[in-house]
Amino acid sequence: MVRWFRASAFAASAGREVASFARQAVLLPYDTLAPVIPAGTSDGDDVVIILHGLFASAGVLRPLRTAIERHAATSRAPSRRGPARAGPPAGSVHTATMSYAPGPGVEELSARLAGLVSALPDGARLHLVGHSMGGIVCRFFAQEVVDPRIVQTISMASPFGGIPRAGLLGFGGARDLDASSPLLRRVLLGTARSSVPHLSIIAGADTLVRSPIAHALPGGEVRVMEARGHNTLLFDPEVAALVARRIVERRGGAR
Repeated sequence: MVRWFRASAFAASAGREVASFARQAVLLPYDTLAPVIPAGTSDGDDVVIILHGLFASAGVLRPLRTAIERHAATSRAPSRRGPARAGPPAGSVHTATMSYAPGPGVEELSARLAGLVSALPDGARLHLVGHSMGGIVCRFFAQEVVDPRIVQTISMASPFGGIPRAGLLGFGGARDLDASSPLLRRVLLGTARSSVPHLSIIAGADTLVRSPIAHALPGGEVRVMEARGHNTLLFDPEVAALVARRIVERRGGAR
């Protein structure tokens, strides 16, 4: 009976992962020509910058971006029972992103992220969120650039522990994800001196790496989403709600 339940759970998570791949395939062509930078962003607003993983595009992030903006707006809206939740001064929550083809390494993508960030107001609060390699780019940027506007970083299924033999693919991004990557060691060593808080969202059924929880960023908070695969996190309502909740909790810039 136990084996049957395990097999059933595996089949269900595998089915959701296949559906996520199919959904990504539909969204891949979108948002590839230029960075998506929100118009009308003002000082005091929160901007959630979301980066995708290898072999994806900013288009696959559209459902997550929409869900985060919706959840964040709802959390500040008045209800029939009373006023909006108490908290930091209200401002708008925007999302931003950019696309990149497979090839560039984490440092080059961090430089591109700097270009996107430079287009945002000096008084905006920045929340960096990344899926897979995108989470590593976000954390590298937060630790190396030290922009005071950065409130937090959040990674989703990001392999901070490295992927064995990924470097055999031969391009910069893959080499940076290899288990022996000097860049990953640089990120891990840099966590001790960084004051930017981090949340690792782990896919409990991630088949890209062994022991997924071992790939959480050391010293940060960890949330394991059971029975979710590597790409399922992108379209999971509970994950989107969790990210949005963390954005709202950190509004005001408090770390």
